Amino acid sequence: MQHQNRRTFINNTALLAGALMIPNQLLFAFEKKDRYKVAVIDLMILKRQKISALPLAKELGADGLEIDMGGLGNRETFDNKLADPKVRQEYLDQAKELNLEICSLAMTGFYAQSFATRPTYHKMIQDCLDTAKAMNVKVVFLPLGVQGDLVKNPELREPIVKRLKVAGKMAAKAGIVIGIETALDAKGELKLLKDIGCKHIKSYFNFSNPIKNGRDLQQELRTLGRKNIIQIHATNDDGVWLQNDSKINLPEVRATLDDMGWSGWLVVERSRDASQPTNVKYNFSANTTYLKSVFQAK
Repeated sequence: MQHQNRRTFINNTALLAGALMIPNQLLFAFEKKDRYKVAVIDLMILKRQKISALPLAKELGADGLEIDMGGLGNRETFDNKLADPKVRQEYLDQAKELNLEICSLAMTGFYAQSFATRPTYHKMIQDCLDTAKAMNVKVVFLPLGVQGDLVKNPELREPIVKRLKVAGKMAAKAGIVIGIETALDAKGELKLLKDIGCKHIKSYFNFSNPIKNGRDLQQELRTLGRKNIIQIHATNDDGVWLQNDSKINLPEVRATLDDMGWSGWLVVERSRDASQPTNVKYNFSANTTYLKSVFQAK
């Protein structure tokens, strides 16, 4: 009797384990299918801080949208319409209705402004984090830009590291990751991240950085590693569409990212046809379609 009960218990346990495998397999298949998502940027589709960027992103075939924080100029902080709770809610409602995700908020004002010397950087970072938290957005983008180019201006490294340590603590408190874009190679950027020493500061990798500097894109990705890359600007400089760009082999890039075990958002920034650079639908629908054909294929 005891032997029979034991055998029944083992059989039942095996059946339960088998049953539990089914949802795990389905979950794996779901994760594999949704491993890579494609977004566009409101600024680059000429809809900076305009809610009409959302339906346009949908029309372009994107899964999501990166929203810019607004212009900066000589202001104390960004000209951010999303600081208004009513406007934020309109964005969230529209995104939900269109089944679009807001993948990140971008502080592109820092492309031209100096993160190293701007006196109100703390307020600017806080405003961005507050907006992201209110919208349940988990990633914000911070380019170090022209004035923060650490290759041309290595003397700025110390103040930038100091400020990024402060920003990292702010991001950690908000439960958000700040993705930085630098002019450094992958080895240099990895060293910078180690000097900052905060898991809430990661690399927002840009394909164009290694390409235009003659470095191996695949090796740069591997050097940085899966855990250090939060999002990717998955385009090159303007000139031709991604599918016509001889400088980048997206199937090889996918194979590298697959091998690394990376997953996340591929955000279209440029790669516009030089003959029609302002034709948004023409350029961005082509690039989102091609990215999806490569990265979302079974």
